[in-house]
Amino acid sequence: MNTYLYEVLDRLVAFDTVSVNSDVPAIEYLAGHFEHAGFTTSLHRIDVGGVAQANLVAWAGPPREGGLIISGHVDTVPFAGQPGWNRDPLKLETAGDRIFGRGTTDMKGFLAQCADAARALDRQRLQRPLVFLFTADEEVGMLGAERIAPLLAEILGEVPRPHLAWIGEPTSYAVMNAHKSVCAFEVKVRGRGGHSGAPQMGVNAIAVMGKVIETIGRLQAERRAARSAKFAEVFPESPHDVMNFGTIAGGIATNVIAERCSMRMTYRSLPGVDPLDLYREVGRRLAQIDPHDYGSPDIAAAIELGPAMIAPAMLAPRGTTLEQALFAVTGATTAAGAPFATDGAWFARAGIATLICGPGDFDQAHQPNESIGRGAFERGPAMILEVIDRLCCRDLSK
Repeated sequence: MNTYLYEVLDRLVAFDTVSVNSDVPAIEYLAGHFEHAGFTTSLHRIDVGGVAQANLVAWAGPPREGGLIISGHVDTVPFAGQPGWNRDPLKLETAGDRIFGRGTTDMKGFLAQCADAARALDRQRLQRPLVFLFTADEEVGMLGAERIAPLLAEILGEVPRPHLAWIGEPTSYAVMNAHKSVCAFEVKVRGRGGHSGAPQMGVNAIAVMGKVIETIGRLQAERRAARSAKFAEVFPESPHDVMNFGTIAGGIATNVIAERCSMRMTYRSLPGVDPLDLYREVGRRLAQIDPHDYGSPDIAAAIELGPAMIAPAMLAPRGTTLEQALFAVTGATTAAGAPFATDGAWFARAGIATLICGPGDFDQAHQPNESIGRGAFERGPAMILEVIDRLCCRDLSK
């Protein structure tokens, strides 16, 4: 067993890097490993909602064109209050062929593999730059990547920024070259409160929100029926925009007319379109809703569409040297679309073609008792070293 590999993952899992917390201690821990391995490091410190966060850039190799970025995020989704946990989320445990702990699959397992690969790498063999990039707040909108992607060339200085990136998100080592954009927004209905025995004296915000849900639901059905032939192979399960009603809250008691109701939702649009197109269509349809409830024909509610938070889509070209290398080390023969968004959205905006491929299992991501397979975890460092060898150490002119 690779003791170092397990020790790094054990320490990473112990850091509580749920996105609302600071990731700085975990980032500084990783920086120490890469500095010890001979990499130049830079911490890009940011403030997100009053919380100190940081991205880590670690690089080695000569100042030549080409090379590779290997990336992952340090933050995790919450575990407090999540039903189903019967293990300590912040304690690494091994049982049978699985390794348990929050972040093992999404995606601290991959980060530990990167640290181990950097330790084993003979940096003297590098003919092109190798850059490790670890980001903050990916789980809440890829905020770390959004801020650092435009600055990466400046941070690297005389070292040309590579134009290929590999993100080790959980795919069970499948290779993915695309994902949809993500748009999140809130709809609020403001009615008029009062006693439930006199509904004509108020307007029930929950009742009007029901009309909102029905209206958006019809739009969702229309988009589901509008399947894209272009993306049928990339997103075979859903070659169309997808929508989700996330949370809803309203009312204070059963005998009080609900004065307010709010709903948060998301949608994901196919690459190649303006990710705000569907948001604008939602706005148009909400404006056509009759804002009266069923018990108050004379008083209208107000329907408000909140601002949109956008993460772009990603669509990397096929046939790159990175794709060829990942096919060689994983045994994959084709690439497809991911059902989740990644930091690659912002890398793409910066001109970096990104592929997604990692040791974790998507069905374990964000789940109680999150785990990763021991075999996939243990063979990862050698796979990373092989990809580095193919892209950064060989003479590509031959």
